Amino acid sequence: MLRRTFLSITTATLLASPALAGGHSKDIVDTAVDAGSFTTLVAAVQAAGLVETLKGEGPFTVFAPTDAAFAALPEGTVEDLLKPENKDKLTAILTYHVVPGKVMSTDLTNDMKAATVEGSEVTIMTEGGVTVDGAPVSTADIEASNGVIHVIDAVILPASAM
Repeated sequence: MLRRTFLSITTATLLASPALAGGHSKDIVDTAVDAGSFTTLVAAVQAAGLVETLKGEGPFTVFAPTDAAFAALPEGTVEDLLKPENKDKLTAILTYHVVPGKVMSTDLTNDMKAATVEGSEVTIMTEGGVTVDGAPVSTADIEASNGVIHVIDAVILPASAM
């Protein structure tokens, strides 16, 4: 009797718990915020009005530049991009870092082309270390409830933003 009651309570608890995609409870935005090394990226996502999109169902693959990657841009670039009048350019740059679907490192091949949300393609190389448009991937496969983050050490730019 005690065993049956315990099993009933355990089953009810499991069924009442929210389902988590892949066992991950945080979406891409919350995962980036919690990491602590993407404050500039998060500020840019907020300025571009993309928070709700990246908190959406997805799945998304995000090539996420670190704060150091943004700091390596020419002085004043980030500040200029964050101005309201440059929202379209900022949005293009940020969506160039996002690929629809969940692309794990095991899915990559050398000289692979991946269509971005911005509309252009990025080139992924795997020989001598993984790069995305020449930006080295320093950490791969950070899973979130709505996709995956691959940390890159540079900000990549679409041709439209140059």
